[in-house]
Amino acid sequence: MKKRVLITGGAGFIGTNLCRKLLEKNYEVICVDNLFSGQKENIKDLLNNPNFEFIRHDIIQPILLEVDEIYHLACPASPIHYQYNPVKTIKTNVIGTINMLGLAKRIKAKILLTSTSEVYGQPLEHPQKESYWGNVNPIGIRSCYDEGKRVAETLMMDYYRQNKVQIRIVRVFNTYGPYLHPQDGRVVSNFIIQALRDLPITIYGNGSQTRSFCYIDDMIDGLIKMMEQDEFIGPVNLGNPEEITINELAEKIGKILNKKLKFEYKPLPSDDPLQRRPDITLAKEKLNWEPKIPLITGLQKTIEYFQKRI
Repeated sequence: MKKRVLITGGAGFIGTNLCRKLLEKNYEVICVDNLFSGQKENIKDLLNNPNFEFIRHDIIQPILLEVDEIYHLACPASPIHYQYNPVKTIKTNVIGTINMLGLAKRIKAKILLTSTSEVYGQPLEHPQKESYWGNVNPIGIRSCYDEGKRVAETLMMDYYRQNKVQIRIVRVFNTYGPYLHPQDGRVVSNFIIQALRDLPITIYGNGSQTRSFCYIDDMIDGLIKMMEQDEFIGPVNLGNPEEITINELAEKIGKILNKKLKFEYKPLPSDDPLQRRPDITLAKEKLNWEPKIPLITGLQKTIEYFQKRI
């Protein structure tokens, strides 16, 4: 019997890449997405695949399906998208997660939640370990996402303790690669598109804030490893521990494109973290996982994707 998998948010950036990988592994894949930030364009070429099914549906409403595993990815993940309708964002995180856990409980499916490094907020610990409780503003403009994901983790743990649902929790750190939304507002896609269009590169703050960027293929590999093992429920950090400044990222993109970039500096948005780097000791130990694709290689592949796309 083929394994049947449900991916919520399956037409989004990570979801699209996950759909493709699981189809390669000969799974039956059901992609559910309301197309708020996901794009049908991303999965258009999959629609004729007999192992693939797309359902346009908002998981704030329950859905009844028979599957073996649920990858619960649904939720806009960039500030532009999740702040556009913050009430919707928190409903997706809370009511959507309750609906998916209810489904997992009913059909005895495994369920994996993609949580986020944002649960650590403006971290007072660096790098961030899974044992760190975070430093999150509960009433800020990012709270719909940060606190929404924290409640989603709480729900996962309570369904596990109370109802014995088979859960997995992954905290996803900055990820980039093909199928990123061009108007996503995330730094990698912003910089690449601005550079390709010969526009000034927008840098918030002075560009000395750091991020660590994980290429999408490494992230997908980690998600599948987490789902397919039975020793450990998480939470586990998945991300690249190599930290660089935003200014350095812009320089690397300029170098690949062989362009002299112009910069436009703007004020740092409210609650934007100054440092972000995962401690991935647990992922190495429990999943035998660590990122393999160097930043320069990943950026080249992402630039090639956007050159075709725009």
